[in-house]
Amino acid sequence: MTHSFRIAASDMPGRILSRFEQRLGVAVLALVLSFVGAQSVFAHEFKVGDLEIGHPWSRATPAGAKVAGGYFTITNNGSAPDRLVSISSDVSEKAELHEMGVKDGVMTMRPVAGGLEIPAGGKVALAPGGYHLMFIGLKRQPKQGEEFSATLTFEKAGAVSVDFAVEGMGGGAMDDHAN
Repeated sequence: MTHSFRIAASDMPGRILSRFEQRLGVAVLALVLSFVGAQSVFAHEFKVGDLEIGHPWSRATPAGAKVAGGYFTITNNGSAPDRLVSISSDVSEKAELHEMGVKDGVMTMRPVAGGLEIPAGGKVALAPGGYHLMFIGLKRQPKQGEEFSATLTFEKAGAVSVDFAVEGMGGGAMDDHAN
């Protein structure tokens, strides 16, 4: 009896290791798949010429909203400046580049005339509270989890079609006047 117990006990580490290896393999596979999924969320970039447009996004809008904001970063990897000169989208009748600011405690917003310069070797962020796009005369309400397309036209690099990921409504009027 003792001998057979020793055989069973000596065989046990191999069985435990193989089960451990199986579980480890499943865990590693799950981890890899989660990174692949996360990478597709974070790898939301577009390129035209020397310009990289990073993570275009917008917020979901409530029923009846007539405008939505658009945000992203533009990185100019070139040796010459470029300029964002126009925007069009299938989600709205028109789109404009705007700038928000606070002066003497008063928040202001105004269209940017002449486009937005992206300096050579520089980066410009379109974000709540600063430069941003306004999608005016919405044809439909952007909903969280969806995407909509827009065309950004640059003075030198030309036009590029991008997809705006629609995120939740979060934030307040100070962050985004489109909500």
